[in-house]
Amino acid sequence: MEALTARVTVDEHATVTGWNEGAERLLGYRAEEIVGRRAAVLLAEDPAARDLPALAALPRWHGTLTLRDRSGHRLRARVLAHHRAARDGTRDWLLVSAVPGVRNGSEDDTLMRRGLMQSPSCATSVYDTDLRYRRSSLAAQHALGLGEEELRGLRMTDVILTPVSELVERRMRLALETGEPQYVENHARAPGEAREHAWSVHLYRVEDPDDGRVLGVAATGHDVTEQYWARKRLQLIAAASSRIGSTLDVARTAQELADVAVPDLADFLSVDLLTSFEEDAEGAEGADGGAAAADAGAGDGVSLALRRVAHQSVLPGVPEAVLALGEVDEYPEGSPPVESLRSGRGLYRRVFPAALPAWVADDPLRIARIRDFGFHSVMAVPLSARGTTLGVVVLARHRRPDPFQEDDLVLAEELAARAAVCIDNARRYTRARGTAVTLQRSLLPQRLPEQSAVEVASRYLPAGARAGVGGDWFDVIPLSGARVALVVGDVVGHGIHASATMGRLRTAVRTLADIDLPPDELLTHLDDLVARLATEAEDAENGETAGDVGATCLYAVYDPVSRRCALARAGHPPPALVRPDGGVELLDLPAGPPLGLGGLPFESVEFDLPEGSVLALYTDGLLDSRTRRADTSDDGVSRLCRNLARPADSLDALCDTVLGGMLPQRPADDVALLVARTRGLDASRVAIWDVEPDPAAVAETRKNVIACLEAWGLTDAAFVTELIVSELVTNAIRHAEPPVQLRLIHDRALICEVSDASGTAPHMRRARTFDEGGRGLLLVAQLTERWGTRPGTKGGKTIWAEQNVQ
Repeated sequence: MEALTARVTVDEHATVTGWNEGAERLLGYRAEEIVGRRAAVLLAEDPAARDLPALAALPRWHGTLTLRDRSGHRLRARVLAHHRAARDGTRDWLLVSAVPGVRNGSEDDTLMRRGLMQSPSCATSVYDTDLRYRRSSLAAQHALGLGEEELRGLRMTDVILTPVSELVERRMRLALETGEPQYVENHARAPGEAREHAWSVHLYRVEDPDDGRVLGVAATGHDVTEQYWARKRLQLIAAASSRIGSTLDVARTAQELADVAVPDLADFLSVDLLTSFEEDAEGAEGADGGAAAADAGAGDGVSLALRRVAHQSVLPGVPEAVLALGEVDEYPEGSPPVESLRSGRGLYRRVFPAALPAWVADDPLRIARIRDFGFHSVMAVPLSARGTTLGVVVLARHRRPDPFQEDDLVLAEELAARAAVCIDNARRYTRARGTAVTLQRSLLPQRLPEQSAVEVASRYLPAGARAGVGGDWFDVIPLSGARVALVVGDVVGHGIHASATMGRLRTAVRTLADIDLPPDELLTHLDDLVARLATEAEDAENGETAGDVGATCLYAVYDPVSRRCALARAGHPPPALVRPDGGVELLDLPAGPPLGLGGLPFESVEFDLPEGSVLALYTDGLLDSRTRRADTSDDGVSRLCRNLARPADSLDALCDTVLGGMLPQRPADDVALLVARTRGLDASRVAIWDVEPDPAAVAETRKNVIACLEAWGLTDAAFVTELIVSELVTNAIRHAEPPVQLRLIHDRALICEVSDASGTAPHMRRARTFDEGGRGLLLVAQLTERWGTRPGTKGGKTIWAEQNVQ
C-alpha cells in the first residue's frame, strides 16, 4: 500500500482542526475521534523548553516529538510544522510527518545515481585520479556529442581541443590534490552543440565515505547562457553610457556607437543619417519618428537617401561595407532601413544567401557581400531623439552563428536611443556653434587695412568642440600721422553672447581710436563700457543674467616717424618682441586690471622699436597648457619665445610656426594671434618747421611748403596744400598758444599737421552770409580726404589733414 504523509492542522489555541489518512495510519485515531480535541493528548511527553523557541515568530519549525498512539504505545516522529495564514484570516499550524514504510538503503543510492545521470540540464561527469572519464550524465554526453562508452578512458583535453579544456583540467587537478572545490565559468561551443553556451562548472574531489580514500574528481556544469548574456548586455549598456557621447561631434559619436556594439553584439554595424539631417531642418521637430521618416521619403514607396557616417567590423578594414564614410546610398522600399524608419521601431530578419530578399535583387555589390561573408542575420534600429528621426543603425552577423533574437533587438534599441540623444546634442551644438563662428568671423576684420607703418599677419582659431566659440578678437586701425593701432582682446565666456560682446567692444575701440586717444585713456573709456554692459546683463529680461561680462585687452600705437610704440594693457598677456637680431623678449608692461572692474588706472609705456622688429600680440588661449603633456617642464611663455625665434620666410609662415608649435589640433580655448613687423618712414619724407606766432610768418611758411613739395615731386598738390597750410597755421597763430609747429609727411597720403600748446579743439561750422570767420575748417574738410584733431604728446593738440596724392 502506498505510504502517506501524516498531515495535522492545529489552530492557535492548540486544538486539532484537521486530520488525514496518513495521520490515522501513524497514530490510529480516526478523524472524528481527534478533531476538536486538544493536541496535547497526542504527546507522550512534553518537549524540552530548549527545543521550542518562540514559535509565534517563526514561519516554520522542525524537530522530533515523542507521541502516543491510540493503543498507548510511544513512538518518536520527525515533525515539520508550518506556521501559515488560514482562510478565515487567522493563523494555524500545519504539522507533517513521514509515515514509516518508505524504502531506503541501497535502493536510495541507485535512485540517486540514476537521477543525476539522467538529468537533462545538469551536465555531470566523474573522473578517476588520472582525470579520465568514468561516467557522464546524459546532459554531459549531449554537450560533448559522444556516448558514455566513447568517453570512457579519455581526458577532457582529448575530447575538447580548446584552451578552455586545459583550464578546466588544471582546476580538476587542483581540486584532486588540495580537496578544495574549484569554480570555472566559460563561454564556448561544445562539440555536440550548434551554438555557443556559457557554463558554470563546479569541480570537487570525490572520497570514499568509509575510509576517506580519494576516488577521483567530479565536474558538475550548469548552462547559464541566459544569465551570461544578460550580464553582457548590462555591461554593454554600462560601456555605452561612458563611451558614447564623449565629444560633441556627430561623426565621432556615431563611431563610438559602432565601436561599443562590435563585436559584443554584432559582427558588422553601420550608422547612416538622413541627408535631410545635414540641412538641419527644424520642421521635423516635434514629429514622431514615423512621420519624420515619412517626410524624408521613407513611407511613400520611393527610395530613401542615407549618408554613411560610421561603421565597424570584426574584420580589419571593414571589408563588408558597400559604402565608404561620407557616401550617400539609396535604400529601396522593403529594405530593413526603410522598414525600420517607416515604422519607427527596430526589426530583425534572417538572411538566407540561397534565397535573398527582393530588395537586394538589383544590387549586385550587396549580393556579393552577403554571399562572400555569409551574412545570416540583420537588425535595423532607427535613431530617434526628441521626436526627430536622425537616421538608422544596421547590425549584422556573419561570424557568430547565433541569429539575432528579441533580447538582442531590445539591447540594440537601448544603445541606439542613447546614441541618438548624443547625436542630437551634437547636432544642436554644431548648429549653435556654426552660428557663433559665423558671427565671430563676421565681426573680425575681413581683411587688414593697407598702411605703411607695419607689415601684419594674423590668425584666429575657434576653440574645440566642448568649449565653444569665444570672444577673442584682433584689429589693425590706421591712425593719423601715418601711425597705426594694433589691438588684441579676449571676452570672458563662450558662445553667441561672447561673440556679440566682442563685436561691441571692437566697434568701441575703433570709435575711440578715431579720436586718437592715448592707449591708457582708451582703455579707461573701454573699461567704463564693459562695466555698463555688465549692468545691462544683470538687468536682463526676468532679472536673469545673460552671462558674465568681462574682457582683457592690449592696445598699442606705433609711429613710423619716431619709431616709437606706446602700449597699455588691461589684464592681458604682455606682447612679445622679436628684435632684428633674432632676440625675443616679453615687453615689460604694467598689467592693469581686466576691463569691467572700474576705478583702477591703466598705464602706458613707450618703447623704441628698431625698424624690422616683430611685435606679437596674442590671447591667453595660445599659452594654454591644459592639453599639453603633464610632465613638461617649461611654460607657455618659454615655448612662445622659442617658436617666435624660429626662422620664417614671412609673417604668415611665422604665424603657422607659432600655432603649430604651441597648440594641439583642437585648442581648449579660442586663439587670436597678430604679428606686425615695424617699418620706419625715411627722414627725407618728413618736413618740420617751427612757426613764429606772428601772422607775417604765414607767408614764409607757405614758401617752405611749396619748396618741399617740389622736392618731393608733388607740385600738383601745391595749390591745395598751400590753402590748407595757410588756414591751419593762421588759426593756430590767432586762436591758440605758442609754440606752433608745422609737419608735412609724405606717406601713402600727403599729411599736413599743425601743433600748438592750446588744449582747445576747433569745431567746424557753416558761416553765415556776413560772418568774417568760420569758413576755414569747412574749406579744409572739402579739400582733403580726412581731417581731425588729436591730443599732443606733451600737451596741447594737433590738427591734421590728409590728401590723396597717389
